Amino acid sequence: MALAVVIVLLVAGSLIFHFASPWYFTPLASNWSAVDFTVGVTFWVTGIVFVAVNLFTAYCLIKYRHRKAHRAHYEPESKKLEISLTAITAVGVAAMLTPGLFVWGDFVRVPEDAMVVEALAKQWHWSYRFPGSDGKLGRTDVRHMTVDNPFGLDPNDPAGQDDILVANPVLHLPVDRPIHLLLRSSDVLHNFAVPQFRAKMDAVPGMVTYQWFTPTRVGTYELLCEELCGIAHFAMRGRVVVDPFADFESWLAEQPTFAETAARPMGDPQSGAATYAVCSACHGAQGEGNPQLNAPKIAGQEAWYLKRQIRLYQQGIRGTDPRDPYGMQMAPMANTLTTEQALADVAAYIESLPDRPAEPTVSGNAARGRTLYQTCAGCHGRDGRGIWSTNAPRLAGMSDWYLKRQLEYFRDGVRGAHADDLYGLQMAMMAASLRDERAIDDVIAYINSL
Repeated sequence: MALAVVIVLLVAGSLIFHFASPWYFTPLASNWSAVDFTVGVTFWVTGIVFVAVNLFTAYCLIKYRHRKAHRAHYEPESKKLEISLTAITAVGVAAMLTPGLFVWGDFVRVPEDAMVVEALAKQWHWSYRFPGSDGKLGRTDVRHMTVDNPFGLDPNDPAGQDDILVANPVLHLPVDRPIHLLLRSSDVLHNFAVPQFRAKMDAVPGMVTYQWFTPTRVGTYELLCEELCGIAHFAMRGRVVVDPFADFESWLAEQPTFAETAARPMGDPQSGAATYAVCSACHGAQGEGNPQLNAPKIAGQEAWYLKRQIRLYQQGIRGTDPRDPYGMQMAPMANTLTTEQALADVAAYIESLPDRPAEPTVSGNAARGRTLYQTCAGCHGRDGRGIWSTNAPRLAGMSDWYLKRQLEYFRDGVRGAHADDLYGLQMAMMAASLRDERAIDDVIAYINSL
C-alpha cells in the first residue's frame, strides 16, 4: 500500500513540476515552429503513457495486494489484452514519429534562394565564411591550415580569393532570409546549435554537413556546441546576431576577403625595433619584463597573440575595468600603434627577441599543480608552449606573478566579462576550476617547471 501511495505522489509531483516549472523552451526565433509542435506531441504521448502506466501500477498494488483467503487468478495468455496493447502502442508510436518525418522532410530540403554560410568548428572556437561576389566558396583542406590561413583555403583556387572570412565566434545573419549553413570541423565532432532556432546539426571531420533555417527575430543569440568535443566543450560559445538586412550588409562589407588577409603586411622586425623603444621603458630592452613596473615578460610570445591582445586594448575590450589599473595603463600605450603595419612590425620584433625564462617568484606544490594543469594542457599544451589553433598563448617561462594576477582577474570577473571578449569568457570559465589561492600557486609552480 505504501508503495502505491509513493507512485501516485510521484505522478502528481511530476505533473506539477512540468506545468509549473519556469524552465521551458527559449522563445522561438526561426521558421521551425514545427519542431516545437513535434516535441509537444512527444511530451503529450509519453506523458499520458507515464501517467497511465504508473497509476495502473498503483491500482494493481492496491487491488491485488496480499489478503488472507484470497487466491490469485492465473491467466498466462490473453489475446484480447495483447491485441489491445499492441494497437495502443502502435498508435502512440505513430503519433510521435509522424510529425517528425514531415519535419525532417522539410529540414533536408533547402530553399533555392537560401544564403550560403559556412561555419568552421574546432576546439574550442567558431569561425565563418561567406561566398564573395562570384557566389562560390573556394576549396579547403586541413593541410592548408596555418596561423595565417586558419580556414585552410587553397591559395591556388581562384574561387576562394573573394571568400569573406569572419575569424571570430560572432556571426551576423539577416532577418527573414533562409540560411543554408554548411558545417565543417577541423578536428573532432562538434554541433552547431542555437536554442532559439530549434535547428542543430553535427559538424563531422572529413565531410561537410548542413542545416537550414530562417531567422525571424532581430536579436543576439548564444551559440552552443551540443556535442561533447573535449575538456573545454562547455566553454565553446559563440553568438549569432540577427540584423535587419541593411545592417547585415554593412557588417559584411567590413569583413576581409581571403585575398585581403593574404595581402596583409608582413611584420618587419627592423622597423619594429624603433617602435618598440616606447614599449621597452616598461617591458625591458629584451622584453624580459619588469615586476616593479607591473610589466610582464613578452619575449617568447608569438606574434599572433601579441597582436590580438594589443587590438583588445585598442578596442576597449581590455584595460577599461577600474579594478585593472595596470591594464588601464596599457590601453593608451597600445593606441600609439596607429596602423596595421606598425602593429605587425612591433609584434615581429618582440617575436625575434631572445627567450630567456623569467625568474620564478611564486612558490607552490608543483606535484599537485601537475594534476591541476591537465585541464590547462588541453589548450596551452602539455609543455605550456601555447597552441595557436586553440587560441592559447605560451605559459612556460613567462612571468609567473603576471600569470597569477591574470588567473585571479579571470576568476573574479575583472577579465573575461566584456561582451566581446569571448576568448576571455572561455578562460574565465576554466579559471573557476582553481578554487583558491593555493590551487593557483600550485599550478603556477608546475608551469615554472616546464
